[in-house]
Amino acid sequence: MNLIFATNNNHKLKEIKLALPTYNVNGLRESGIIEDIPETGASLEENARIKARFIYEKYGKNCFADDTGLEVEFLNGAPGVYSARYAGPQCDFKDNNEKLLKELLNSKQRDARFRTVICLIIDREEFLFEGVCAGEILTQYQGMEGFGYDPLFSPKGYSLSFAQMSMEAKNEISHRGLAVQKLIAYLKNQA
Repeated sequence: MNLIFATNNNHKLKEIKLALPTYNVNGLRESGIIEDIPETGASLEENARIKARFIYEKYGKNCFADDTGLEVEFLNGAPGVYSARYAGPQCDFKDNNEKLLKELLNSKQRDARFRTVICLIIDREEFLFEGVCAGEILTQYQGMEGFGYDPLFSPKGYSLSFAQMSMEAKNEISHRGLAVQKLIAYLKNQA
């Protein structure tokens, strides 16, 4: 089955392709789609739907999209839906991480969770899959792998950050990995 993954994030695409080896998954660029899809939703679910519906309605292709947020308890769930733009519209991973460290500088409460919502559209039918990974925000960067907040997030029950894990190990327990496992189970059930 051919699926378009509505992303230009090469890190996410690599993780998804590794998790879905029996499917032909292409990102937006690989599919020749150059439009910037606005993420104007107030929730992860809304943003995932907006992106998937944009692709399906405009191109008529089976597709899926995700949105992920880091929800920090001390920050009342922030940055949440704004995780990618936490430090401003033109920020990068380092800017977001530095802002997060500054916000938590004097806090002993560092509980957090990553949450991913995937919206799959196949033949006009829409499905949502969610994955959640609880953990904590570290006080300093640890590891060189991964992307985004990975060097600062340690999943519950582990002494490593996501950035210290192999992609395979991370995919087994991560928010995106858990959501993708649900997506795969659904796709296999339909085959």
